Amino acid sequence: MNNKFTVLVIEDEQHISDFMYSTLTSHDYRVLQAFSGKEGLSLINSQCPDIILLDLGLPDIDGHSIIKSVREWSSSPIIVVSARTNEREKVTALDMGADDYITKPFGTGELLARIRTSLRHSNRLNNDSPLFSRPYSAGGLKIDFSRRMVTVDGNSIHLTPIEYKIVAYLAQNSGKVVTHTTLMTQVWGPYAASDTNKILRVNMANIRRKIETNPADPKYIFTEVGVGYRLKEDEQG
Repeated sequence: MNNKFTVLVIEDEQHISDFMYSTLTSHDYRVLQAFSGKEGLSLINSQCPDIILLDLGLPDIDGHSIIKSVREWSSSPIIVVSARTNEREKVTALDMGADDYITKPFGTGELLARIRTSLRHSNRLNNDSPLFSRPYSAGGLKIDFSRRMVTVDGNSIHLTPIEYKIVAYLAQNSGKVVTHTTLMTQVWGPYAASDTNKILRVNMANIRRKIETNPADPKYIFTEVGVGYRLKEDEQG
C-alpha cells in the first residue's frame, strides 16, 4: 500500500511486542512500539496512529484507563491484546470503547484479520459515504438498510422491528464483537429494563431461527460466550 497504515503496539513484554512488530512490518504496516502506558499515550497524541494494539496489564497505567482516556478525543480503533481471559475484563474493555479483543496466545492470521476488520470498519465510517448507504452482504445474507429488508439466498425474511434493529446494528459493526450491554443500549435505550438481557437472548434465538439454516451451527451470527455477539463480516469490504 502506498500510504501505510500506522499501528501503535502498547505492550510491555519485549518478545510479544517484537513478534507483532515483525509480523506487521512484513505485511506493509508502519509500526510504533510503546512499552508503557505513559509512552503509549504520548505516541497516540503525537502520531495519531490508525489503529492501537493495547495490552491491559501495563506496568504503570491499567489498559482500561488508556481506553477511557483515548475515547475522550479519538475514535481510532483499539484492539485489546491481553492474557486476561476473564469475561468481565473483556466486557469492560469493549464497553469502555475498545473495538475488539484478542486473547494471548494468538496466531498471525487472527491478528491480521482483526486489524483488517477494524480498519475497514473505521474507514467506512470516516469516509464521505455513510455505512448504511449500501446494503450489507455476506454469504447469502443481505440487508438493505434503505428498504429495511433482510433476505437470505434471495428469500425475504420477516423480522419484527426489534429483531431488525438488532440485526442492523450488528451489521453496522460486522466482524466485530458487540457486547450485550452495547446492543441493549442501542436497541432499547440507556434505560433498558433489568430483564432486557433475557429479552435480547429470546430475540436472538428468534433471529437465528429465521436466518440460519442450522441455528445450533450458525453461519452468520456468532456468540462470544459471556461477552456478546459478532455478525459475519461484510464481504463487500
